[in-house]
Parts: sequence; structure tokens; C-alpha cells
Amino acid sequence: MNLLEDLQWRGIIYQQTDEDGLKEQLAKGMTSLYCGVDPTADSMHIGHLLPFLTLRRFQNAGHRPIVLVGGATGLIGDPSGKSEERKLQTLDVIGHNVKCLQSQLERIFDFDGANGAVMVNNYDWAGKMDIVTFLRDYGKHIGINYMLAKDTIANRLETGISFTEFTYTILQALDFLHLYENHDCKLQIGGSDQWGNITTGLELIRKNMPEGAKAYGLTIPLVTKADGTKFGKTESGAVWLDPEKTTPYEFYQFWINTADADVIKYLKFFTFLSKEEIEALEKSVQEEAHLRKAQKTLAEEMTKLIHGEVALEQAQKITAALFSGDIKNLTAEEIKQGFKDVPTYEHKEGEALLVDLLVAAGIVSSKRQAREDITNGAVYINGERKQALDYVLTEEDRIEGQFTVIRRGKKKYYLIKF
Repeated sequence: MNLLEDLQWRGIIYQQTDEDGLKEQLAKGMTSLYCGVDPTADSMHIGHLLPFLTLRRFQNAGHRPIVLVGGATGLIGDPSGKSEERKLQTLDVIGHNVKCLQSQLERIFDFDGANGAVMVNNYDWAGKMDIVTFLRDYGKHIGINYMLAKDTIANRLETGISFTEFTYTILQALDFLHLYENHDCKLQIGGSDQWGNITTGLELIRKNMPEGAKAYGLTIPLVTKADGTKFGKTESGAVWLDPEKTTPYEFYQFWINTADADVIKYLKFFTFLSKEEIEALEKSVQEEAHLRKAQKTLAEEMTKLIHGEVALEQAQKITAALFSGDIKNLTAEEIKQGFKDVPTYEHKEGEALLVDLLVAAGIVSSKRQAREDITNGAVYINGERKQALDYVLTEEDRIEGQFTVIRRGKKKYYLIKF
């Protein structure tokens, strides 16, 4: 399969402005194309991944990706998919967010070689533009009726849209024109909600460039789950790429818990595995689903891509320890990851009688219950069962002097911090 055929097989193409023209363009040789993200937060989440991983597929096929972080457009706010105005952020906050997002994107692309990726920030060309230039050179070419016909704007007319957000689509169109002129960029890709902004860019190129200038747009479908719930959300919120917001272990767990009904689609969307490899995993889902080979492969590929090999090994180690209950060989850092959301109690004194600690930490309601649980073998310290009523926790029970993990029953974990 060629690149576009592979994208079709994976279900990645949602809309194209000129399928035959794009095929012809890509066949000519290395083509420059771009995808952008606005720095509305200091981390991307997995909902941002598919367009950029698609951009990486173009790089793997020999084309040159331009990775845009919108320092200027982030100051304005994209009305796409929003029912009300975004809260404007300061220049300092946006500048910080730009650096954070660029760092995350650098993990995905190869910046060396003949088709090495190029990182750009649209604040470099749009941030210092005066209003008269914007209105005369760009606003003049985009009609009000044309903009009102865009879904992103039409959907906001009843609830209200400011002139600031109304002009967002022209600002993004300006990005496409600038990259076309300065980087020979012929294609913009983005999520399905970016169709209106992409086509406005093509309109601006058509009206500003010599006759016969050609550029293209391609959008990617919204990622959905088979059960109808929102992709990329967990009980604790979004799944972030920043390991401080979503630990590599939590990231790994998100992917490994993918439902059978979704896992093959996600392997096609998010991994760089071949058609043959994915079809073999699809057969495994059908014939030996209990082995969860597809889910394990998905979790491994995604964690390695975003967080690296060492973080993947840590996530797998934590997963195995929690499954077996034997956690005494985990490091303090691994304990922090694996037990981030369990009930935590800070013990500020020295040694502690286990019976007393169970009550103080709120693990049981009374000393009577504590003694009963210990006697019955329901209490574990760092994975080891303790049945002595006079057991005292000492320095030896602390992992790297920082944590003790208490388990009550089969699955109820509690973290004691020192």
C-alpha cells in the first residue's frame, strides 16, 4: 500500500479537499505539510495525538512535517467545538505552554535528515502584525458570508461569539499562507473540527498566490469508543502526556484497559505496526481474547512512544507487582506512580503498632476490627501477610525510608507516608 492507501485502511482519513490532486502531489516526491496545536494548557492529552501521529506517518513515508505550536492563535482562542468564549490567557502563560508542548512534540518527530521536522510558532509572524496590515492584506480576502457559512461560527451565532474569536479562522488561514510562502507547505492536516479553518487557509492561498497555486487539506475523524463514552477520559480526568499529570503507569493502564471492541481500531490509529501485525492481533482478539495480546501491545507501543523504554519497563513492573501483590521490590518512585490515587496517611512518629496504625490511618474503624483482620490473615505489609497482633512497623518496613503499603483483603490498598 502507498501512504494514502494505508491511511484509508487505518480509517484515518475523514475528509479531503482534492484526493486526486493530493495523490499527484505526494507522488512528485518530498512534500512539506503541517499540523498545529494551540497551547491552551501546559500539556497535550491523548486527544491531541492522532493528527500528529498521522503527520509522523507522512514523515516515515519521506515527506517533511512542519509542527506548529500556536503562540498567537492560542492568545485568541479557537471557537471550534466550543459553545462559549474561551477565557483569554496571558502572554507569559501562553509562552510557558508553548515550550511545554514543543518539548512533548519533539518526542514524536525526527528533526534530522533530509526530511527532518521543522518546529514553528505562529507568534513569530502573527504576533507583531499591526491591525491595519491584518485587515488590508488578509481580512479583505475573506467575506463575511463565507465565514458565517462555517459550522464553527454558525453554531455560535445564537449563544454569541466575539469579534476576537470570529477572526480566529483568518489567523489560522494566515498560518497556512505563511508556511506555503516560506516553507513550500502544500498540505494541512487536522482533526475533523478543523475543516473550516483549513479550507479558509486554502481560500487565502488561492487569493494571494499566483494563479495555479495548489494546496490541499485533509482531516482526521474524531476518535470514539464503541460504548459511546468519550475517548481519552478516565474517572480522574483527561489522560495527559505530561508524566507529572498522568504517570507513565497510569498512561500504560489506560491503553491496556481498552475494550476488545476498540483495541484494533486504536492499534490502526495510534501505532506504527504494519497491516500484517495488526491483523494477527485482530485474530488473537477473536480467538484468544483472554490473553489480551492486542491490549498489551497497544499499551507497550504507546507508552514507549510517549515516555520511552525505561518508563515502559517501570509501568510493566508496577503492573506485575500489583497483580501478584508482591510489591516489596518496587522503588519509592514506582510506589508513587502505582499508588498515586489510593488513600494515604502520613505517620509522623517513629515505630508503630500495626493494630494502632490500622485505626489511625482509617483502614479499619476500631481496634477490635483491626485485631480480627490481622488474625484472619487479611492484612499485608508491602505484600507480606502479617498475623501477629503485636507486630510493630519499623524502619525495615519502609520502602526507601519513605513508604509502607498496607493491603486489606484482596484489592484495598493504603499508602503510609513517613
